[in-house]
Amino acid sequence: MHKPASKTMAALWMAGWLSLMLVMAVAGREALRDLNLFELMELRCLLGLAMLSPVVWLSGGPKVLRTKRLPQHIARNLIHYVAQLGWFFALTLIPLGQVVAIEFTMPIWTALLAASFLGERITPFKLLAIALGLIGVLVIVRPATGAINPGQLIALGAAVGFGISIVLVKSLTRTEATVSILVWMLSIQAVAGLVPSVAFWSWPSGSVWGWIVVIAFCGTFSHFCMARAMLYADATIVVPMDFLRVPLTATAGWLLYSERLDAFTVLGAALILGGNLLNLRPAQPVAVGARS
Repeated sequence: MHKPASKTMAALWMAGWLSLMLVMAVAGREALRDLNLFELMELRCLLGLAMLSPVVWLSGGPKVLRTKRLPQHIARNLIHYVAQLGWFFALTLIPLGQVVAIEFTMPIWTALLAASFLGERITPFKLLAIALGLIGVLVIVRPATGAINPGQLIALGAAVGFGISIVLVKSLTRTEATVSILVWMLSIQAVAGLVPSVAFWSWPSGSVWGWIVVIAFCGTFSHFCMARAMLYADATIVVPMDFLRVPLTATAGWLLYSERLDAFTVLGAALILGGNLLNLRPAQPVAVGARS
C-alpha cells in the first residue's frame, strides 16, 4: 500500500481533511444543541457506512476489506471512538477555540509515538515546526489563567487519544487499503456505540437530520483524506499541517458568528503557516563525505 513520498500530495490530501474537519466542528456544535452525543456518533457511523459503500465497490468489493490485522483495527477504533466522544462532548463545555487549541497538543503525542513505534525520525526542522505551531495556537487562543475546566481535561484526553489513533493509522496504511481502514473504523465504532445510543435514543428533528448528514459525510471522508495523506509522508510531517485548522476556525468564527479576527489571531496564523512551510521544505541531500 506504500506510495512514493510526496509532501505535495500529502499537503493536498490534508487540505481536504482541514476543510471537512472545519465544517464538522460547526455542524457538531449545532447538532448537539438538540441531540444526544451517543446517538450522534451512532448515526454518523451508520450513515458513513452507507456513503462509503460506492467507494468499496469501486475499489474491488468486499475483498478489499480482508485483513490480517483485526486486533489493530479494533484497538485503534476503540481509542478513536472514546477520543471522538470526548471531542464532541468538550464542544458543549468550553468554547470552540479552546477545544481546537487543546486538541493541538496532539502532534506532540503523535511525534513521540511515531518515533518510538514506527521508527520515524524527528529532525530539528520537524521539532521547530511543531514548536512554532504550538506557539501560534497559544498566541491565538491566549488561554485564561485560573481553575481548569473539566471540559479542558476532556479535550486534552481526546487529544492524546487522537495522537495514538493517528500512529496506529500510519501503521495500518503500510498493509491496508484506505477504504478498508475506513470501513473497519465505522463498523467497529457502530458496534461499540450501539448499546448506549439505543439506551438514550430520541428521534432527531428534521433540521437536526441535516446536520447529522453533514457530520457523517465530513467525518467519513475527512478520515479518507487523512489516511491518503499518511501514504505520502511521515506522520510527523502530515500532522503539523493540521495546525492550519486553528486560523481557519478563527476565520469561520469571524464569518459565521461575527467573532473578531484580531492582531493576535493574525500573528498566530503567521507562526503556524511559517512552521508548516518550514516542515514542507525539501530534505537536504547528504554530502558524500558525511558518511565517512
